[in-house]
Amino acid sequence: MKKDFLFFIIIGIYAMNLNAQPWQPAGNKIKTQWAEEVNPANPLPEYPRPQMERAQWLNLNGLWGYAILERGGNIPATLEGKILVPFAIESSLSGVQKRVGENKELWYERTFTVPSEWKNKDVVLNFGAVDWKADVWVNNIKVGTHKGGYTPFSFNITPFLSKSSEQKLMVKVWDPTDKGFQPRGKQVEDPRSIWYTPVTGIWQTVWIEPVEKAYITHLKTVTNIDGENITVKAATEGTSLTDIIEVKVLENGNVVSTGKAAAGQEVLVSVPDAKLWSPESPFLYDMKVTVLRDGKPVDKVKSYFGMRKISTARDKNGIVRMQLNNKDYFHFGPLDQGWWPDGLYTAPTDEALLYDIKKTKDFGFNMIRKHVKVEPARWYYHCDREGILVWQDMPNGDAHPEWQRRNYFDGKELERSAESEENFRREWKEVMDLTYSNPSVVVWVPFNERWGQFKTEEIVEWTKNYDPSRLINPASGGNHYDVGDMIDMHNYPDPVMGLFDSKRVNVLGEYGGIGLVLEHHFWEKDRNWGYVQCKNSEEATKVYIEYAEKLKKLIPFGYSGAVYTQTTDVEIEVNGLLTYDRKVIKLNEEKIRKINQEVCNSLND
Repeated sequence: MKKDFLFFIIIGIYAMNLNAQPWQPAGNKIKTQWAEEVNPANPLPEYPRPQMERAQWLNLNGLWGYAILERGGNIPATLEGKILVPFAIESSLSGVQKRVGENKELWYERTFTVPSEWKNKDVVLNFGAVDWKADVWVNNIKVGTHKGGYTPFSFNITPFLSKSSEQKLMVKVWDPTDKGFQPRGKQVEDPRSIWYTPVTGIWQTVWIEPVEKAYITHLKTVTNIDGENITVKAATEGTSLTDIIEVKVLENGNVVSTGKAAAGQEVLVSVPDAKLWSPESPFLYDMKVTVLRDGKPVDKVKSYFGMRKISTARDKNGIVRMQLNNKDYFHFGPLDQGWWPDGLYTAPTDEALLYDIKKTKDFGFNMIRKHVKVEPARWYYHCDREGILVWQDMPNGDAHPEWQRRNYFDGKELERSAESEENFRREWKEVMDLTYSNPSVVVWVPFNERWGQFKTEEIVEWTKNYDPSRLINPASGGNHYDVGDMIDMHNYPDPVMGLFDSKRVNVLGEYGGIGLVLEHHFWEKDRNWGYVQCKNSEEATKVYIEYAEKLKKLIPFGYSGAVYTQTTDVEIEVNGLLTYDRKVIKLNEEKIRKINQEVCNSLND
């Protein structure tokens, strides 16, 4: 009897511990140091949209219920368990680490309470990103659908809120990964070589915020250093023709200037004697944007901007160079995949998200090529604050046409279906809208290495017309057309110049790939891959410097930018400057920084 009683006490204590700790990372793969800092009660608590910030908001990240069901089924009657949002279900930090696949759908469920102080306000539900097709229900009423794995979307859910305090939220996600045409980056069902684990579902912050009947939905800010001004276009909901948009520019808390325009019009604001933004001096102005009705504020948000200009010009030798703030400027940085061993697409903490950027600057680089992935808004915010240029890729999708690398393309491009083509255009516009106002983003890259490349001339023309303030790298690594602002060569492992274009900027969009395997820091023991394999850090550092010296010799002959592969190891790729878990700097940082700064300063007079 006593033994039975003791047994039930032990079982009871065990069950209490399980309930007290309902989440823990799944699997036994390597993890970053920040994995231990993830708080399941409040993961990623930082405000997720720094360029349009409201004072009141409620973070919905945390433990949600989930279920994986056959595609096309009904709303689940029961759930399988708990998943930590916003980590993809395939990730360790989700606490689940399960595959979904093209024939199944992932369901999420949670409840929330609207704060009492939001009474008489409208409530907007925001998603940072969900991969790929998301259907959303509030209190069993479907409120909307979004297709696109990399960009934010919102719904005004006010009409669907119940009078009771508890509100029910459900999300259904379908993601065909490489079985579909949609942009997916390097996700595949069968990870190998340069292809990685699938990412399905919510992978960025979910939150709600209160707004008035008339409110701002998006800001587009364009700076003009030559004219000493900015223009701000505020997209709104519920505004009338007589409402006014007011923009105030602040420097260190003091108002520099103010501009006003009718709702729907661009606001022109002067910025006299502007402090210019650059990697060497990343100064940011604060900005307050307000909707005024009859002279009274209806909605207001905080934002910021950096005064900078990206352009091209011929140097004294007639070579077309990229310019930053009207001066020749060599762009040099790593290929940054943005993957994490514990969170896959999602950094475990905001500190981790910032770490890769700061370490890139520590290495002496001035640029990052964000490779076939789009980051959360906070990543671009950190780039703006820290001061680093960004080349933004469109994530690849659909099929691969033929690839011509050393000549101008004379073959047949991919013929996409009407649905695939429409989807690409819509998602590309959403990617551009996400980062349109970030000073760090200076180059758009719609296509990489012929992946899904179609109607290149048309897509490049549309991109340039939609955003004339940035440069367009039309096709990084091959299938070159005589369009856009640059021609981009790829060569592994060492730098070469395969083509030279006298009319455009010439860049080396990828090179390097120096591999180094470190015990206890690899993804899979017997599957490690790199373009060049070195035995130790000293050898890898020596090879890196040799390649950088070759690059320096090519700059006078035309190169104006270069991208080294890569920031970190990723899954079975071991050619990073850092290990995948970010616990080891693999090359000699001091020596790398010295040679990198020589490359960055190569065009300085």
